[in-house]
Amino acid sequence: MARVKLTDVKKVYDNNVVAVHDFNLDIADKEFVVFVGPSGCGKSTTLRMVAGLEEISGGTVEIDGVVVNDLQPKDRDISMVFQNYALYPHLTVFENIAFPLRLQKMPQDEVFKKVTEVAEILGITEYLNRKPRALSGGQRQRVAIGRAMVRNPKVFLMDEPLSNLDAKLRNQMRAEIILLRKRIDTTFIYVTHDQTEAMTLGDRIVIMKDGYIMQVGTPDEVFDEPANLFVAEFIGAPKMNTFKTQLIKENGEYYVTPFGSKLLVDGKKGERLKARNVAPQEIVLGVRPEHMFLSKDPKNSFETKILVNEMMGSELHLHVVTADETELIVRVPTVDLSHEEREQLTNGHDLRVSFKGNVMNFFDVETEKNLLTD
Repeated sequence: MARVKLTDVKKVYDNNVVAVHDFNLDIADKEFVVFVGPSGCGKSTTLRMVAGLEEISGGTVEIDGVVVNDLQPKDRDISMVFQNYALYPHLTVFENIAFPLRLQKMPQDEVFKKVTEVAEILGITEYLNRKPRALSGGQRQRVAIGRAMVRNPKVFLMDEPLSNLDAKLRNQMRAEIILLRKRIDTTFIYVTHDQTEAMTLGDRIVIMKDGYIMQVGTPDEVFDEPANLFVAEFIGAPKMNTFKTQLIKENGEYYVTPFGSKLLVDGKKGERLKARNVAPQEIVLGVRPEHMFLSKDPKNSFETKILVNEMMGSELHLHVVTADETELIVRVPTVDLSHEEREQLTNGHDLRVSFKGNVMNFFDVETEKNLLTD
């Protein structure tokens, strides 16, 4: 088990392209941290620098208090699971898992004990005598995880391990990784471009863009208090609705005025605006689709027209457009909708939409930073 500390870590390639800028992160012993972001944001490059597979251009990486910048991967006491499994096709499952132990010249009886223990944990005991080509994608990924587990590493690195699996297998393997984490109880660094994986797996999430850290926080923190507009729109599915409007102040209360309406900012959000004495200004307002609702109150809502109605089973995703052609998404639970109400929610139908004041997010128009976070 080990703490991992990255201090001012940078990666610059030969053509002076900076892939990672001054990356600073302290990962606690036994913590599960997820790096997430779009393709090309530097998350896998950062992971590979921790692993020793990429040279570090600047800064330091410490594992268990030891600076490992100049140590070979084999000397860092880490194990890594790759996206493409990286199994030896000519070896059986048993031999694939045993491979790192053979390199350590471990006695045969101890190798057998460790491999069979890991195979039992991962539910692949019956496949130990098969070759990788006889396994499904999910089974191959379990073998790759088993090969990494068997060494009892200080740090477990996983680089998009589920991206080659279909949706059903991804869901299954996510649950298995959560259970696995409880069993082996070590430090995990996990890379993904899938924000659902990040939210379900991570103790903390590191959201990256263009080689920079956008925000580090728990799943609740990055969802409820996004540090900037990028995080707000990246985390959550469907993504957060964002649009420009005015933040005004009357008689000590804050209001927003989207699409001709006037909505009170109340609850904790209103209290925090008052505590910070935020100046009235044009803002980018963010409201998640699940926080929008249909309304019949003409005073506290605004008119929209349905463009697309997506039936998702337990809910509808209504893509609507306002009078000024701003497109929004409204998530509507189907459980309380009558048959007549569902029939009215068809393409081209007019409906009024609103949202509560305590779920709004306020972003600076120029900096795109959240006005309520430091």
